[in-house]
Amino acid sequence: GLSLARVPVVFALIIGAVTGGLLAGLGLQGTMEAFNGGLGKGAQIALAYGVLGAFALTLARSGLPDLLAYKMITKLKGSSNQKSQNLVKYLIFATVVIAAICSQNVVPVHIAFIPVLIPPLLSVFNHLKLDRRLIACILTFGLVATYMLVPFGFGAIFLNDILGQNINSFGQPLGFEIAYTDIPSAMAIPVFGMFIGLLIAVFYSYRKPREYRDLHVETTSTSISGEMDQNAVAVQPTVAPFTIIMSLIAVIVTLWVQVESDSMILAGLVGVAILSCAGIFKWKEADDVIITGMRMMALVGFIMIAAQGFAAVIGATGQVPTLVEASVAWIGDSQGWAAFWMLLIGLLITLGIGSSFSTVPILAIIYVPLCLQFCFSPAATIALIGTAAALGDAGSPASDTTLGPTAGLNT
Repeated sequence: GLSLARVPVVFALIIGAVTGGLLAGLGLQGTMEAFNGGLGKGAQIALAYGVLGAFALTLARSGLPDLLAYKMITKLKGSSNQKSQNLVKYLIFATVVIAAICSQNVVPVHIAFIPVLIPPLLSVFNHLKLDRRLIACILTFGLVATYMLVPFGFGAIFLNDILGQNINSFGQPLGFEIAYTDIPSAMAIPVFGMFIGLLIAVFYSYRKPREYRDLHVETTSTSISGEMDQNAVAVQPTVAPFTIIMSLIAVIVTLWVQVESDSMILAGLVGVAILSCAGIFKWKEADDVIITGMRMMALVGFIMIAAQGFAAVIGATGQVPTLVEASVAWIGDSQGWAAFWMLLIGLLITLGIGSSFSTVPILAIIYVPLCLQFCFSPAATIALIGTAAALGDAGSPASDTTLGPTAGLNT
C-alpha cells in the first residue's frame, strides 16, 4: 500500500518490516535484529547488479552499442520507402526485439539502448503508420521474457541468484529443493504465454494504422528531421577497429567466465578489466566510469537488500504457517483459484515496488509453503513465483521496463 502510494520503496519495506515485527510481538530490538540479519542475503545480488551496471556503462563508452544501433537505423531508413511495407514492418519488429533480447545478456546495457535506437526510427514508424503501443509491447517482451528464460546476464541474476536461491532458502526447512537447471524449462511456460500475448498485440490489438505528427527532434547521437525527410540519417559514430575487436572480445570472455564460474560478479569484473586495458577510457577516469555505472543500478540493489531484510522479519514472526493455513482454508482445494490469487497479489506487490527482482524474496517466503500445501510440482512452484514477480514489471509506473520504452517512444 505504501509503495502504491509512491512512498520510496526502501522506506516502505522498512516500515512494513517494523510494523510486522511489532504486531507479531518481536519488539523493536528483535525486529531490527531479524531485519539486519536478512540484509546480507541481498548483498551479493546487489553487488552483482552494480558490477553489471559498471560493465554496461564501460561497454557503452566503447561506442559498440551506438555503432550497432547506427547500422540498424540506416538499414531500416534506407528501406522505409520500399513498396513492400509489410516486409519493412516485420524487419523493424525483428530488429527491436533482437536489440531488447541482447540488452539483457550479450550486450547487457538493459534499457540504455532505447534512447540510442528508438528516437531515430520514430520518423520511419510515422511513415509506416505503426502504432507505438505495439513497439512498446515488443520492447517489453524482449526485456522481460529474456531475463525470465535465459540464465545469462540479468537472467543469471534473476533465475539463479534470486529465484532459485530464495525458493531453496525458504523451502529448505520444509524439505523442498529445486535444481537450478530446472528453472529455465519451468519458466518457459509463462514466457510462452507472453509470446502468445505478443502475437495478439502484433496481429490483432495494434495492427491498425495510426497517425502521428512528425516533429523535429534533436538527440545526443542522432538527428531526426520533421516532415519525413528521407535524407535525414543518423550520424555515424566513430569507433576504431581495435575498439570494436576488444569490445567483442570483452563480451565473449564475459559470457564464458559467467558460464565457467557461475558468477556474474567475476564475469562483470573481467569484462571491465578487458575494456580498461584496451584503453576504452583513460585510467584516471576509471573511478568515474565505474561508479557512474554502479549508480545506475544502485537503487534496485538497495531495494533488493531491503526486501531480503523484510522477508527475514516475516520469517522471524513465525506467523507464515498460520497465514498459509488461513489462506488454504479460505481458497479451498482449487489449485487454479490458488494460482490466480498468487499471481494477482504478486502483480500488485510488483506494481508498487517497480522491480520484479526485488519482489521475489517477499513472495517466496509465503508462496513456497503455500505451493507445497496445494501440492504444486517443483516446476509449477518455480513458474508461479517467477511469474508473480515478473507480472508487474511491465505494468508498474516505477519500473525500468516501463520508463525506458516510454521515454524513447515519447521523444
